[in-house]
Amino acid sequence: MSTLPAFLLAVVLISASPGPAMALILRRAALRGTRAAVPTVLGLEAGLYLWALAAGAGLAALVAASGLAYLVLRVVGAVVLLGLGLRAWHSAWKGFGQAGISESAGERSARGSFLEGLLVQLANPKAAVFMFAFYPQFVPQHGPVLLWTASLALAQVCLETVLYLSLALAVGRAALWFRRPKVRRGLEVSSGTVMVGLGLRVAATSR
Repeated sequence: MSTLPAFLLAVVLISASPGPAMALILRRAALRGTRAAVPTVLGLEAGLYLWALAAGAGLAALVAASGLAYLVLRVVGAVVLLGLGLRAWHSAWKGFGQAGISESAGERSARGSFLEGLLVQLANPKAAVFMFAFYPQFVPQHGPVLLWTASLALAQVCLETVLYLSLALAVGRAALWFRRPKVRRGLEVSSGTVMVGLGLRVAATSR
């Protein structure tokens, strides 16, 4: 328990760093409002918790140690991020009608948003390595590793959910402004560029 404050501080700093999760939440909240960003946040956190359980069970160590497993996960992660980036570029390229850019059924669906967040998190090879390197520092040497890891992950999920929903709320308040055609086009282009850049970075990074 004495290490919990340091753990929570580290979680706050890590959560605030730019990445696929942040880009997804900002885009969803800006274009669809705060409520539409909730499933995305829940999907991301569900993926994070699954990686934590995998780390507690030793599976994350296997991914980190196996060159083939890491390569497969890296390729999948890069494809997912590149796909999201290209889809955003396509939305900007299509232009706007009277009702704005038409969105796919997956984008209109809360289930689709949840699965999108879940897939982005599970396809992130850095998440496996992060869990393997970060969590052992806060897990007691003597004790049920899986139980401690699951408990710490639950604390991280709760904290990140509050932080990300607060971010979505702040961005969602300006959703009407973000939905203006020129602003929305710029947001689609910029968010697509970020996703493509992250995808290329994942593809090019060996570890």
